[in-house]
Amino acid sequence: RRSARADKPFVEVTCTAIAENLFESEVFGHVRGAFTGAVRDKAGKFELADGGTLLLDEIGDLPLDLQAKLLRAIQNREITRVGSTKARRLDIRFLSLTNSNLREKVAAGTFRSDLFYRLNVIPIQIPPLRARPEDIPELVEHFLEIYRRKYQRSITLTPKSMDILTRYRWPGNVRELENALEYLALCCPEGDVVQESVVLDLLRQDTVDEALQPVSTLGD
Repeated sequence: RRSARADKPFVEVTCTAIAENLFESEVFGHVRGAFTGAVRDKAGKFELADGGTLLLDEIGDLPLDLQAKLLRAIQNREITRVGSTKARRLDIRFLSLTNSNLREKVAAGTFRSDLFYRLNVIPIQIPPLRARPEDIPELVEHFLEIYRRKYQRSITLTPKSMDILTRYRWPGNVRELENALEYLALCCPEGDVVQESVVLDLLRQDTVDEALQPVSTLGD
């Protein structure tokens, strides 16, 4: 929000969601006639992000041959659409996300060291959710508001229910929390106040005490 690019495009590429044979077309674009089915010119994700930000999600799972193509585009700040010979200069800020240890992948030969060092300019380590329980109430309200609107439901949590959610260790991190709240929004009666017994059943905890262990004792 404070960036000079705040009002510019923000484009996401989920690296594992694009088939390898379509990666170049989706990311760099193509020209008409480049391949069967290319009936018109198409801008890729890089061009759509020009002037703004391109988010490379799950970058650690990108195959090696595609890593090389991505490296060239990032390093040269230019792309060439599939089927074209004309390079296009671009001005893009890159953000990349991974839940993998890329240094270990580099050592194992499954992630290119040159791409790693090109991307690893300002690393930001986000601790697991269990290590930052103070974030959970705000995340709970954020997701509940989304699902209240999406499903036209009105539900609230008791303080005890919120306490259980805050102290639970969330091995699946934010995704697990988000799914849990979508379940509550869908399955609890309209206008209901979610009791702790419902939350405990959802989290498959045997007792309140088990769910309320101090975060520092939950281990890894």
